[in-house]
Amino acid sequence: MEIQVQSLDRNLALELVRVTESAAIAASRWMGRGDKNGADGAAVEAMRAALRTIAMDGVVIIGEGEKDEAPMLFNGEHIGDGSAPRVDIAVDPIEGTTPTSLGRENALSVIALSEEGTMFDPGPCVYMEKIAVGPEAKGRISLDLTATENIREVAKAKGIPIREVTVLILDRPRHQNLIEEIRIAGARIHLISDGDVAASISAAWENSGADILIGIGGTPEGVVSAAALKSMGGEIQGRLWPRNEFEKQQAIDAGYVINKILTTDDLVRSENCFFAATGITNGELLRGVRFTPGGAITQSIVMRSKSGTVRQIESHHKLAKLREYAAIPDL
Repeated sequence: MEIQVQSLDRNLALELVRVTESAAIAASRWMGRGDKNGADGAAVEAMRAALRTIAMDGVVIIGEGEKDEAPMLFNGEHIGDGSAPRVDIAVDPIEGTTPTSLGRENALSVIALSEEGTMFDPGPCVYMEKIAVGPEAKGRISLDLTATENIREVAKAKGIPIREVTVLILDRPRHQNLIEEIRIAGARIHLISDGDVAASISAAWENSGADILIGIGGTPEGVVSAAALKSMGGEIQGRLWPRNEFEKQQAIDAGYVINKILTTDDLVRSENCFFAATGITNGELLRGVRFTPGGAITQSIVMRSKSGTVRQIESHHKLAKLREYAAIPDL
């Protein structure tokens, strides 16, 4: 087992950023063109090409969907060159296809990786209740508490008044009652149009201006976020939120406990997991892809839970050379 862990460190720690860089550059060509499928297809193709070059035997736990609906990077697909180590992988070539297609902020390309058998499979449940915080408030929050109670705990943990706590919430009709509760509590609210993963990281990112994420968002995004928050020393909790009775029964039949609070360690059980993200469009965490004559500049973050290391990387790419081994179209 020790040999496999060393291989995981040596071969994959910084390899993942090449994958997200390639996907981000490909997707950025479609920024603002109003074509979500075109952007997503370009990003998936570029990510797949980069993943083929990595020495690993990976299984996609969270991908683009089932095989019949997603011909590339589908759930259960084996990727990598087939050699050790054996790992679980979660991919989102574009986290924020709508912002990318409309030229809006906070679109990322993301990937998370952990040791084999350690990543939570969402099954039929697309959504979950979730709450995420940084290291200061770790252990102080719970989905069994009200939003007001959680905000008070965060304020105490950070030593600030409630009126200075900033809460991130997806701007969705389902959150109207939650928004009203938080307004009554007296906290600040930052509504986000898209981007569960970026928002979860922001809640734990020093000097981001955000303190806590609350609300219902994507279950796959919750798993990806767990890999990042584990590396940052933060915390995320989730609870499956079936959209209807049929989905609820599917989950129960598959053995899921609907009311169980899923901790960070439930979502990613490994203490040796990795996360990488590259900005597609400009955002609060990362700058988007910038093109130069014959090249491109990307900004990324790479995290490793075992060491707690968080790296910010700015890369300068020669597109002609990048096309030799990555699926980056000249559009």
